[in-house]
Amino acid sequence: MIKARIQAANPNANLKSYTETYKRFNWDEVAKEFTWCQSGKVNIIHEAIDRWAEDSKKQNQKAIIFEKGAELINYTYRDLRKKSCQWANFLSEYGYKTGDRLFIFAPSCPEAYLAMLGACRLGVIFCHLFSSTSFNELALRLANAKPRGILTHPDLVERIPPEAKESVRHIFLTEGPSPGLFPDEIVIEGLPEQMPKTCDPIWLDPKARLYMNYTSGSTGPPKGIVHAHNDMLGILISARYVLDLKDDTMLWVDADPAWVTGTVYGVFGPLLCGATSLVQGDEFSASNWYWTLEKHGVSVCYTTPKTLMKLKAAGDNLPTRYDLSRLRHLATVGAPLVPDLFYWVRQNLNLSPHDTYWMTETGMISLSNYPSMDIKPGSMGKPFPGIEAAVLDEKGQPLPPLSMGELAFKIGWPAMMSDLWQDSERYQSYFRVKGWFLTGDIVIKDDQGYYYHQGRNDDLMKIGGDRVIGPFEIEQVLCGHPAVDEAAVISKGTEPGEGVSYLKAFITVNQNYTPSVRLNHEIKAFVKANMASDVIVKEVTFLNELPKTRSGKLLRRVLRAKELGLPGGDALKMQE
Repeated sequence: MIKARIQAANPNANLKSYTETYKRFNWDEVAKEFTWCQSGKVNIIHEAIDRWAEDSKKQNQKAIIFEKGAELINYTYRDLRKKSCQWANFLSEYGYKTGDRLFIFAPSCPEAYLAMLGACRLGVIFCHLFSSTSFNELALRLANAKPRGILTHPDLVERIPPEAKESVRHIFLTEGPSPGLFPDEIVIEGLPEQMPKTCDPIWLDPKARLYMNYTSGSTGPPKGIVHAHNDMLGILISARYVLDLKDDTMLWVDADPAWVTGTVYGVFGPLLCGATSLVQGDEFSASNWYWTLEKHGVSVCYTTPKTLMKLKAAGDNLPTRYDLSRLRHLATVGAPLVPDLFYWVRQNLNLSPHDTYWMTETGMISLSNYPSMDIKPGSMGKPFPGIEAAVLDEKGQPLPPLSMGELAFKIGWPAMMSDLWQDSERYQSYFRVKGWFLTGDIVIKDDQGYYYHQGRNDDLMKIGGDRVIGPFEIEQVLCGHPAVDEAAVISKGTEPGEGVSYLKAFITVNQNYTPSVRLNHEIKAFVKANMASDVIVKEVTFLNELPKTRSGKLLRRVLRAKELGLPGGDALKMQE
C-alpha cells in the first residue's frame, strides 16, 4: 500500500462529503426521486426516457449520440421515446411479451441500443452478447436462456448453431440481404420505423427482470446473471456520486454494451440522470480516443486501465495535440489502477483517474474513489453509501484493518443481482456466509477505510509460516523494474517439504528491452532486493502478452492451468 495522498479533485462535486453522506444515506430517500414512488407504476424506461420527453425543458436535449465511421446520429429524449415505442410495437407485432428473452448479438449499431430500450418498455429481458462470441459460447448461452429472438448482423448469422431454431422464433437482421440460412430470418431495415410512435410502458413489479449478462466463472458454464428494474435506484445515485453526472454532462463510457459497464453506465446511468451519453462505435486507436474527447466536448469519461495502458504506449506527445480542457472527471474500472499508470495519467491528461470496483453481480459501483475525496494511489477507494463492506476470514468473520481476506458486502442494496438464470444452487453459493455477498476477491482495508485489491481467492500464495500474500503486491514490485511492462504471478503449488508456494512470474517487456537469460536473473534479483526475504520468485517467463478479459483484468487462472497442463479456456474470448 502506498501512503501518498492526492488531494480531492473536486470538493464541490455532487457528493460533497463522503463521510457525512455515508452516515445519513437512506435508499428510501433515493426512491423518492422516481415517479413510481407516488404512482406505484414501475418501468425503468419511464424513468430514463419518458419523464424527460414529457419535460418541455429536457425533451430536446441530446440523450444519446451515436458515432461510427462517417455516421453520426443524435437522439434527443423525445426521439428516444418515439424510437423505443416503435421498437416495442415492432417486437409486439412478432408476439414478444413480458418475460420473453431477446439476445442482441451485433456489432456496435443504433439498432442494438434501440432494440434494448424497446424490449425494456415491454418487460422483455434483453441480453447483449459480444460480436466476437464464438459458436460454442453462443451455443451454451442459447441452451441456457432459450431466447425467443436474436438481433444480429448477416456476417454473424453463421455462428448461430442450427440447434437454436428449436427455441428461437426470429432472427432479426440489422441489414440485408438475408443469408437464407434459417426460415425465420427477417431483415428489419425500415420496419420499426413503420410502427406507431406511441406505446405505454408495461408496468411491472420492481423485482421484474430487466436484463441478463453472461460472465465466465473460474469453473463451470457461463453464468447468466439477472438484474431487475429496481436496479435503477443504485444506478442513478452511483452515476451521480461516482461519475458526477449533471444535466449538462457529456458522458463517454468506452465499453461495449455486452460488458455490464456499457449497459449500466453507458446507457441507463446517464439517461436516469437526464444527461447525455456518447457511443463511439469505432475500433480503438489512441488518436481517435483523444479526438473523440475533443470533438464531442466529453466532460466525464469512464474507461479501463487497459485502455490507459494503450494510451501510454502511444506516447506522451500524443495527448498534447488535442484539446482535452472540457474533460473534468476520469474514472476507471475492470482491473486495478496501478500507481505508475495513475501518475502517468495525472502528468499527461492533467486529471487524477478515479479507480472504481464492482462486479456484474453487484449491478452498480460498490467501491470507489470519489471526486470530493482524497485518493490513495493503488486503492479502489471506499464503499458506496448504502453498501456495507467488510474483509472476512475463511470462517466468515470480519477482520481488523491491515488484514488480508475476502471482500464481502452486506446484502440489501437494490442493484444486487436477483438470480442466476436456471442455476439457483450456484446463486446461493455467493451467500454461504449468512447476510453477506462474497465477491471472491482478496483485499486489504487500511486504517482509514481504503480498500486495496490483492487478487482472487484462488490466487493466494503461502510464503512462510502462516503468512499468505496476494500476487498483486509482487506484481507491483516487478513493474518497478525498468524492463517490465506488465507482470502476472502465480503459485505452481508448494515446495516439497517446505509448505510454501513455488512462485512463477510471467513478464512482458518494455520497448528497447529484449528478453534474455541475464534479464531473467536481474528481474528475480530485483524482487528479492525489494521484498521480504521469504518472497522468492523461482521462475520468470517472458510472453508477448498476458491473458486478460476484455476489460484488461488479468487471467492468472489461465496461466496456472497451462502450467498444470489443464484446459484454461480461450483468454481472448473471456468475458467479465
